[in-house]
Amino acid sequence: MTTYAALLRGINVGGSRKLPMADLRELMTGLGHTGVRTHLQSGQAVFTPGPSDHGDEESLAAGLATAIEERFGFTVDVIVRDHAYLRAVAEDCPFPAADLQPKQLHVTYFSDPVGPERFAGIDQAAHLPEEFRLGDRCLYLYAPDGLGRSKLAELLSRRPPAKGVVATSRNWNTVLKLIELTAPPA
Repeated sequence: MTTYAALLRGINVGGSRKLPMADLRELMTGLGHTGVRTHLQSGQAVFTPGPSDHGDEESLAAGLATAIEERFGFTVDVIVRDHAYLRAVAEDCPFPAADLQPKQLHVTYFSDPVGPERFAGIDQAAHLPEEFRLGDRCLYLYAPDGLGRSKLAELLSRRPPAKGVVATSRNWNTVLKLIELTAPPA
């Protein structure tokens, strides 16, 4: 059985769209998912789909988003990814992750592929030493002074990836933790 990570965008931030993790676990278990665990309060859950699910990431994400809206009364964008994808994102990181502090490296996951033309107008040299690179349905951001001080992160956040594409970011510690939590049993 494949274990997946559900990445919820924009919950429990700034006092709005409150979604306690215990309630999220209960909701997901009620949907028939097993092994449901959450990580932090910022919207990560890992789970194994129920027997009636077919492991389609898009339908798993849509089902969870619908259930959250029905139960809690607000819309949440959800991206679902399996362990193999999460591991590949970490392995394909174009920056020397092992040499960096986790607060310096972030991954923005996209619900669909985003081409380089979307970010072609950004003068990367003007933002050095900050840098970004595109990957498989993701964007890697190196921000040596952290995300809160990053001018490049601010600029990227003002450029939605494309109409209808969901984007949600995680720091490198969370990227690695989700790989660990979705790993098959040894």
